[in-house]
Amino acid sequence: MDRDRLASFLDSLGPLSFIGFIILQMLQVVAAPIPGEVTGFIGGYLYGVLIGIVLSTIGLTLGSLVAFIISKNFGRPFVEKFVKSKTIERYEYLLKHRKAAFLVFFLFLLPGFPKDYLCYVLGLGPMSTKEFLLLSTAGRFSGTVLLTLGGTYIRNQQYYRFSILVGIAIVILLLSMAYRDKLEKLFKKWHS
Repeated sequence: MDRDRLASFLDSLGPLSFIGFIILQMLQVVAAPIPGEVTGFIGGYLYGVLIGIVLSTIGLTLGSLVAFIISKNFGRPFVEKFVKSKTIERYEYLLKHRKAAFLVFFLFLLPGFPKDYLCYVLGLGPMSTKEFLLLSTAGRFSGTVLLTLGGTYIRNQQYYRFSILVGIAIVILLLSMAYRDKLEKLFKKWHS
């Protein structure tokens, strides 16, 4: 699905576009029909900074909760239909430690990290729903703000600001990619 068609569809819903956007954000977490970066950007483009952030946060939180609850209720065999067993095994150490909260928050904070899969993986462990909601919502927030700002800048034709935002995002993404494995190994060692 391309960004313009999606924006047109949501815009055509009129007053229901808020609900449509929240559902879209939920679905992109649970079933990943489109990348979250696209939907977050569209939120800013259609609704501006404040409303875009609020709607994206509601949708992402609800979608994360649904994925987590599906995982809690149906277990690993069902989750493996959404998440490769290799991915689950890579992050299994998070499930063995009740005090992995900081690392979970950090992983949600990392740009480019598969946060939607993480929701399913964490549902397989002992983490409480309340703790999960707090960590996932807080961890996703900075990315939500950046994407919403980007969409808003494009809508308002503030290309200079958009360019600066993209530059900052690229630097953060490159740094997180460069050090992600090292940080994961460090945290894995710390939690063992």
